[in-house]
Amino acid sequence: MSDQTEGQPTPAGDAETKPHHTSRLGLWQVISSVFAAGLGVQSSRNRERDFTQGRFGVFILAGAIFTLLFIALVVGIVQMVVNSAA
Repeated sequence: MSDQTEGQPTPAGDAETKPHHTSRLGLWQVISSVFAAGLGVQSSRNRERDFTQGRFGVFILAGAIFTLLFIALVVGIVQMVVNSAA
């Protein structure tokens, strides 16, 4: 019986061979990933890295901050254009 399952990976064996969260992403990696994803230019390689090494909550927080900064930037530019036209 053990001869038949010896060469076959088991779910527990797969978990041991794949590194889960062995290294966390640094601050600049998170910022660059969120910025690239927000602009729609995130590479597949970085996206895979983010899903395997990143933490969900960090990306949610960084995405929310990016969105608020982007909205503030757009509002600021529109206000500047409107004020200079008047």
